[in-house]
Amino acid sequence: MTSWRRSPRPIGHALELERRRWAPDTLLGEVQRVWSDAVGAAIAAEAKPSRERGGVLTVSCSAAVWAQELDLMAPAIIERLNTILGGERINRLRCVAITVLDEDRQR
Repeated sequence: MTSWRRSPRPIGHALELERRRWAPDTLLGEVQRVWSDAVGAAIAAEAKPSRERGGVLTVSCSAAVWAQELDLMAPAIIERLNTILGGERINRLRCVAITVLDEDRQR
């Protein structure tokens, strides 16, 4: 009997292991990994953690209205992140609006 399988295996598990292996071992890297779980898919599509320094997490938002909304939601987001990360690791959110050039808008 052979020790290998004849049918192909799903690649998702192997990719997840490699992603974890190559992800930076920093607080920002940890936050980026759990961001979608902490804020939900709708917010994660519009805002991404981009920097962390001294417990202050900078979140880059797709529009000023998203930055303002996340500022209002900051206490709840910080609490969820700290619960998931284990401990008081994030003290404050700094939400900024960024401008992304869309190729369709340039035409």
